[in-house]
Amino acid sequence: MLSKDFLWGASTSAYQVEGGWNEDGKEPSVQDVRTVPENTSDFKVAADHYHHWKEDVKLFHELGLKAYRFSISWSRIMPNGVVNPKGVEFYTSLIDELLSYNIEPVVTVFHFDLPASLNEQGGWGNRKTIDAFADYCEFLFDTFGDKVKYWQTINEQNMLTLAGKVIYGNRKTWKDIFQENHYMLVAQAKVMGIYHAGCYPGKIGPAPNICAVYPATSCAEDQLAAEYMSAFRNWLYLDAAVYGTYNLQAMEILRALDAEPEITEEDKKIMQENTCDYIAFNYYNTACAKASKEGSAVEEGDQQSGFGIPGFFASAANHSLPKTEFGWSIDPTGLRVTAHQIYSRYRKPLLITENGLGGRDVLEEDGTVHDNYRIDYLKQHVEELKKTIADGVPFIGYCPWSAIDLISTHEGIRKRYGFIYVNRSDFDLKDMKRYKKDSFYWYQKVIRSNGEEV
Repeated sequence: MLSKDFLWGASTSAYQVEGGWNEDGKEPSVQDVRTVPENTSDFKVAADHYHHWKEDVKLFHELGLKAYRFSISWSRIMPNGVVNPKGVEFYTSLIDELLSYNIEPVVTVFHFDLPASLNEQGGWGNRKTIDAFADYCEFLFDTFGDKVKYWQTINEQNMLTLAGKVIYGNRKTWKDIFQENHYMLVAQAKVMGIYHAGCYPGKIGPAPNICAVYPATSCAEDQLAAEYMSAFRNWLYLDAAVYGTYNLQAMEILRALDAEPEITEEDKKIMQENTCDYIAFNYYNTACAKASKEGSAVEEGDQQSGFGIPGFFASAANHSLPKTEFGWSIDPTGLRVTAHQIYSRYRKPLLITENGLGGRDVLEEDGTVHDNYRIDYLKQHVEELKKTIADGVPFIGYCPWSAIDLISTHEGIRKRYGFIYVNRSDFDLKDMKRYKKDSFYWYQKVIRSNGEEV
């Protein structure tokens, strides 16, 4: 039996759902100005949540959500470093509307959408961005801290670091990438320190994408490869957030890549003195690793295509798992494995902030959307989540991706995740009408029964 306070929720991010990219004083973000993949929609209109938010929140209430995890757009709140009253008004109205329906606002302060002006000054590669981020977050805490009880610092910092080419459309040297990553870790710690010093009545933590890494075979070399991959992909980020230190195996890899960041004594102090209250994490599937010989090429990729570091690990296919139509492996039991690994290492409460299946949903003539594949996927993961909680792992809640259809980071609107269908295609906005999918009614039952009816 789950706690009556368990937060059944759903998630979105600002640049993927809001639209209104240049309205009411908003500055363009890096997502607004980047070149999107060919034959894919940009994010300028997205799901037009900026103009449909009242209707959307009403649907979230009908769905039964206990929590709504969303991100705040830095460039809407603080364009060019100056507070934008219209941006503040939008998020104040959204948060108040959620609370009026007893929906807990769960806020991510940075989800891949750096203001374009900061990016032009070097972005996360510029140490000054640390202070800009701290100023932005302190304003958020002062403005919304009495209403928002759950905060996340940076969404999927590990994916932003390891798959920046997919997210931002660029690729730098490993040295530059991990210097940027270090500044993000320091910025995160500084912001957690500001939150704790302000005695705000809530919790703050990171939101990386975490997955268990299986060895490709039972041989010791593959086991070691899996441990190195997990250190580089997972524990580097969580060790920093929980312990304020760099993971040793990950640092060994950085040295081999000549990518060890410059770390000042002040950086170390900030990281060690300011750590997280809980761990939010996104889970879609697991990874598989095998030994990699010295001298082989570095594999670049994202969370699905995998990556490898010569002498440490190479990505391996796991042929025992089924895949979605977009080629993502499906591993519900892996959620249980991953959660146990996180909790065993860190002993912090957990919150799932993303978990879902992207599919080519079809709107039928009668306004229905039959997405049994999504129900199937989510049902299996909820069952494993319940087992994990029964095992004794403390979970705050479960917020699958996504509350409503939005623009996929690199596959447009054709790859849909939502419980609510938005009537538009990549290049035809149509009427933007909202329709409830079959998964909407399924999740509604799950929430009403507090997970008993799955």
